[in-house]
Amino acid sequence: MIDEPQILHTTAQPIAVVRLTVPRSEIREVMGPAIGEVRGVLAEQGVAPAGPWFTRHLRLDPDVFDLEVGVPVWSTFDESGRVVASMLPAVKLARTIYQGPYEGLAEAWSEFEEWIAAEGHECGAGLWECYVAGPESGPDPAAWRTELNRALVQ
Repeated sequence: MIDEPQILHTTAQPIAVVRLTVPRSEIREVMGPAIGEVRGVLAEQGVAPAGPWFTRHLRLDPDVFDLEVGVPVWSTFDESGRVVASMLPAVKLARTIYQGPYEGLAEAWSEFEEWIAAEGHECGAGLWECYVAGPESGPDPAAWRTELNRALVQ
């Protein structure tokens, strides 16, 4: 279900995001418009994303998503409306790739966190998903790829 996880040390990465706090049941309705806002603001300013779009979960709650939706950037931009500058932290993390439909992400995260624990690591506060290949890359969900990132306690 997931590729062999890796342990990495990342550097801080500037990002452009919209912050959302919404009931879990509403996430599908708000994510698309939020990433559209981010892409629109950056396009208006001639700023190219430095990688795929992502969601970074700031607080883990089974009923409410508190997250940032955005893209990494290499250059500065002017904040506009809900689109603000933020930062992915420099951390020690575990990373893997899940290939398949978004409906399988919960199971992939469970498998990933089981691997983290089995390897003797402790999960830290941060996690994010990078949508490397999704519906825009083709209609077959079996080919979609989502990068799972989980901060670890050092």
